Amino acid sequence: MRILSGIQPTGLLHLGNYFGMMRPAIELQDKGEALYFIADFHALTTLHDPIALRQNVREVAIDFLAAGLDPQRTCFFRQSDVPCITELAWILATVAPMGLMERCHSYKDKVAKGLPASLGLFSYPALMAADILVYDSDVVPVGRDQKQHIEVARDLAVKMNETYGPIFKLPEPSIKEETAIVPGTDGLKMSKSYGNTIELFLEESALRKKVMGIKTDSTPVDQPKPLENSPILGIYRHVATASDYAIMEHDFQQGGIGYGDFKKRLFAAIWDYFIPLRARRAEILQNPDYIDAVLKEGAEKANALAAPVMERVRKAVGLS
Repeated sequence: MRILSGIQPTGLLHLGNYFGMMRPAIELQDKGEALYFIADFHALTTLHDPIALRQNVREVAIDFLAAGLDPQRTCFFRQSDVPCITELAWILATVAPMGLMERCHSYKDKVAKGLPASLGLFSYPALMAADILVYDSDVVPVGRDQKQHIEVARDLAVKMNETYGPIFKLPEPSIKEETAIVPGTDGLKMSKSYGNTIELFLEESALRKKVMGIKTDSTPVDQPKPLENSPILGIYRHVATASDYAIMEHDFQQGGIGYGDFKKRLFAAIWDYFIPLRARRAEILQNPDYIDAVLKEGAEKANALAAPVMERVRKAVGLS
């Protein structure tokens, strides 16, 4: 079973990235042949600072390795190091029905949030389909909000197979109902787009400031605190033991403790949870050549997997 997943280098990785994508991806390392890529082509739809993009790519690589990704058990690479991705995206675009692309909610959502309505943003699903199809991927773990992109990849694969004969296998989405949704500091889903993130490897004082700045309601100290939609509880459940989480829930309901004290507990839990990851990250930073070597080896593996698929495509459409 070949597993594929990617993450955009649009900024420092945060708790939502870790619990929603990174940790599940690392847990899948022993479940099949895993390919994980840093989606720098995709990042170009929103990030136009070349220095920041290169730095973000490197930071994502460091953070993923610190989080436990094992390059001996996975293929970990930079998307742009596989140049045939953009070639395949164009070929897929030539058969992609406009109606299919216009129904993609991601484009509408991002434009509604103020992003410029570029062709790249609109054709994003075709590039994502190329990412998936070029490696003969079997399974693509995604959040429920990304399921439509896998459906588009399947639709484009079917369209190509109907037009040119059997070329692509049809990938399947892997959607867990318990996929982690981590609330941000404002209670909404944690996202760089909302500016409500808590980054993974902040310095102690910066992390404390972020946690203490979490928005809460005006419930008095002596009153019970509402459990529903609490960003404090929503984050704490991911970093605390089951018993500690139960204690905090109980204390919420009892009253007599203010939000400031709950935030202090949350800060301590986040800090302690990531102690081993911070130690591993410090080790990696001592050897910058290791990061380059991992990405280079991953690119070689990814290109080797993509080559026979692209040969099938080129031959089928008449380019070979």
